[in-house]
Amino acid sequence: MSGRGAEIDRATGETDVSLRLTLDGRGEGSRETGVGFLNHMLDLLARHGGLDLDVKVNGDLQTGAHHTVEDTGIVLGQALDRALGDRAGIVRYGHAVIPMDEARAGATIDVSGRPFCALSGLERLQPGEIAGFDHDLAEEFFRAVATNARLTLHLDLQTGTNAHHMIEACFKAFARALRAATAVDPRETRVPSTKGTLT
Repeated sequence: MSGRGAEIDRATGETDVSLRLTLDGRGEGSRETGVGFLNHMLDLLARHGGLDLDVKVNGDLQTGAHHTVEDTGIVLGQALDRALGDRAGIVRYGHAVIPMDEARAGATIDVSGRPFCALSGLERLQPGEIAGFDHDLAEEFFRAVATNARLTLHLDLQTGTNAHHMIEACFKAFARALRAATAVDPRETRVPSTKGTLT
């Protein structure tokens, strides 16, 4: 299970994303997306997810942050998918409920090979933006990651009034659930599925 990592470069007419990921990390790396709040969220995703993560994005921010946020999620998902390989020896399932002051979010993950993203409670976020990050881009990010990593993700923003805290709780819950689900299970040498595959 050593060397669980991936490096992906993806260029389109809207963004140029370079990303390097190590699953068994310590939160190290640099995040430079041009969107300050997204950098902050990726910093805590790396730290609480136990990932080493380097991200460099050049995006068409003159049109807003949508393409940058979504494409970063796409590439992160692709890197997770590649780093996990055939999924042999992983725990597979992860769950976390995280408070952030008055906010609280829960995430449940199955590294299933079947892309699915169920988001609830994000309607609690009022329209607005934080450091160039529109609140509704949180949904775009998580959908992009789940789809491209081929995860089943259930994310529930349970309560909160401060948008920064609410989005941060979502990212931290996702990070902790991902860390649990992708961890190496010392008792499992095969793919954790009765059908024999999670790809």
